[in-house]
Amino acid sequence: MPLLVYAVVGVFHQQHFPHFFLCHCWCFMPLLVFSTNNIFAVVGIFHQQHFPHFFYFQNFHHKSSTKKSSFFKDLVTVAWFFIIFIENIPMKLFLLFFTFLFIFSCKNSDTTEVGKKPSTDISAISTKNFTEFKVLDSKYINKDELWQNFNTDLENFTEELYASLKPLVLEQDIPTLQQHIQDGNLSYENLTKFYLYRIRKFDRENELSLNSVIALNPNIISEAKQKDIDFKNKMLKHPIFGMPILLKDNINTVEMPTTAGAVAFQNNRTKDAFIVERLKEQGALILGKANLSEWAYFFCGDCPSGYSAIGGQTLNPYGRKIMDTGGSSSGSGVAVAANFCVAAVGSETSGSILSPSSQNSVVGLKPTIGLLSRSGIVPISSTLDTPGPITRNVTDTAIVLDAMTGYDANDSKSINTISENGNANDVDFKGFNLKGKRFGAFKGLMEDSLYVRAIANLKSKGAVIVEIEEEKVELPDFLRLLNLDMKTDLPVYISTSGDSSLNIKSVEDVMAFNLKDSLKTMPYGQKLFAGVVADAATDDEFETLKNTLKTNGRLFFDTPMKVNNLDGFLSINNYHAGFAAVAEYPAITVPMGYAENGAPKGLTLIGKPFSEKQLLGWAYQYEQESKRRLSPENYN
Repeated sequence: MPLLVYAVVGVFHQQHFPHFFLCHCWCFMPLLVFSTNNIFAVVGIFHQQHFPHFFYFQNFHHKSSTKKSSFFKDLVTVAWFFIIFIENIPMKLFLLFFTFLFIFSCKNSDTTEVGKKPSTDISAISTKNFTEFKVLDSKYINKDELWQNFNTDLENFTEELYASLKPLVLEQDIPTLQQHIQDGNLSYENLTKFYLYRIRKFDRENELSLNSVIALNPNIISEAKQKDIDFKNKMLKHPIFGMPILLKDNINTVEMPTTAGAVAFQNNRTKDAFIVERLKEQGALILGKANLSEWAYFFCGDCPSGYSAIGGQTLNPYGRKIMDTGGSSSGSGVAVAANFCVAAVGSETSGSILSPSSQNSVVGLKPTIGLLSRSGIVPISSTLDTPGPITRNVTDTAIVLDAMTGYDANDSKSINTISENGNANDVDFKGFNLKGKRFGAFKGLMEDSLYVRAIANLKSKGAVIVEIEEEKVELPDFLRLLNLDMKTDLPVYISTSGDSSLNIKSVEDVMAFNLKDSLKTMPYGQKLFAGVVADAATDDEFETLKNTLKTNGRLFFDTPMKVNNLDGFLSINNYHAGFAAVAEYPAITVPMGYAENGAPKGLTLIGKPFSEKQLLGWAYQYEQESKRRLSPENYN
């Protein structure tokens, strides 16, 4: 048999049966028969384990690493060429060379971690442009079962009725919807049925499917009917009253499991999260759960935004299978863009609201950390996590934000919103003035024509634009912050807010669960979870890491802000989300147009902590001046 086959067999064996590879530490080498064929098989395994980026036959289509190789790895690659293509190597020479490689590699592996510089690479949690997907449709959602609770109630909601309601509902803001209800032209029941009808019509298992909704509240129609009764009894206290809202499926609510998109959490029945309690107190209707990037995109590493095992692959309505949805609040952004709800709630650690909002041409606000409670939300990082609203316009963003605010004694970062931020819903948008407001515009973004046009819109409203260079500041060990937080925070969530019957207690438990049926539970792997398990730090090291990141994030914004007397910053999409995250600065993104290929983009405004009122006012003025949002044409 050719030697190449034996080498490839070695790699295959290590990839697919790692737990049975007894020679991992080379302590069983004497048990092998030192025939040429056996040695080549072992070399194949050894090379795959220690130098995977240089094994060109891995999966038979390996893409080479973008990092520069070391001299030693280049040497191994040359050696492989001779091993594979020249079979008549003298055995003694080969064994001598192989022993040299083994000793050298052990020495190298023992010393590479010493003095290692903190990594500033966050590509593992950045969105990636996938156009080919391993999985599209969910293997865990049965469409017939999803709709069996609603079919009877929707029998009389005809296509004709749906068409007649379109002008009243599609793309309308909350005050307009409430006015239609007060005028008797619309009811909360029909508003709810309208969105259910659209979800059933478009969201799953058809040529326009988006896979944005993961679950529906089985009681939603009866609850909507009750809102109509309550409205007649003068119980409307807040603009969000009777408005159907979708929640990202890492936010607890009693009506449906909270899965985080993971099969391990498929039966995670919980009480309401704090922000859900607030929404219900103000009269909001919880329509259902939105799909998301599994575990809020801190799970697989090499996977598309918007994929979860439970929900399948979320797709962008502006370009199905072509344009990235952004993540991790992918389903929330897509569902709002496609008019499947009045608004949605997402969550962000670094870009997870800003990214899907901008890439689906909707408005998304990442509040100051502590403005909204995180209790009852599946975490990545108690240092950086925050929920936030995703809507089609700035007015609705303010309303949803206000409905969720409130001090939570169980959240260590929660603040008194009345004293710190006032009432976001009380912002007088029409009286807000941009005249004389100074914004920093990054010179590196000035080549983007949409960004330049957005700046011109702001200038026309009296804003002063100051072009600035980005500060030369890095975010060392950003991923380690997430690793170390999640390692602690997920078990805390499970014990305090999760289903008591869950057998899963830690990240390690999730990984072990997934290995039982990896093709269904982790088709893209679970690389980031492996990083969580492997990471460790002392309390002092962790505090230093967090302080360094926060200091650097603040320097990135505060330095040019002080020098140029700035009120805020102008960015694109989630380009500066990492700095805003560690600085704990709020940001809002508003549609600013579409690239030549039709991909949406957002103008992102960043301000100082607890400047939500100002951000909302600025965003509103820009929105009214530009009016860039266009609904996706196939979903009208």
